[in-house]
Amino acid sequence: MRLRIAALGVLLASPAIAQEAGTFTYEMFETAVLHVNLAECPGQLAGEGRFCRMSMHNDAFHVFAFSEAGEQPLVGMWSWYEDEMDMVFN
Repeated sequence: MRLRIAALGVLLASPAIAQEAGTFTYEMFETAVLHVNLAECPGQLAGEGRFCRMSMHNDAFHVFAFSEAGEQPLVGMWSWYEDEMDMVFN
């Protein structure tokens, strides 16, 4: 698994997100990025007081973790690319 911060820039390249320095919040993400809710955060993004959302872009799954506290800031992001996935559907 590789952390892809550059993917965040690609996914969020939107005038709605373009702001001067500040915190990136779930409210901003929700209106700018097509995504699905995850029942729980995977692996290294898991933690108490967090929730995760997933988006697909450029043959990869991008998972964003947000804090449940306050303005719900982004606290982590991981990307899983096609060659890194071994999925089984039941």
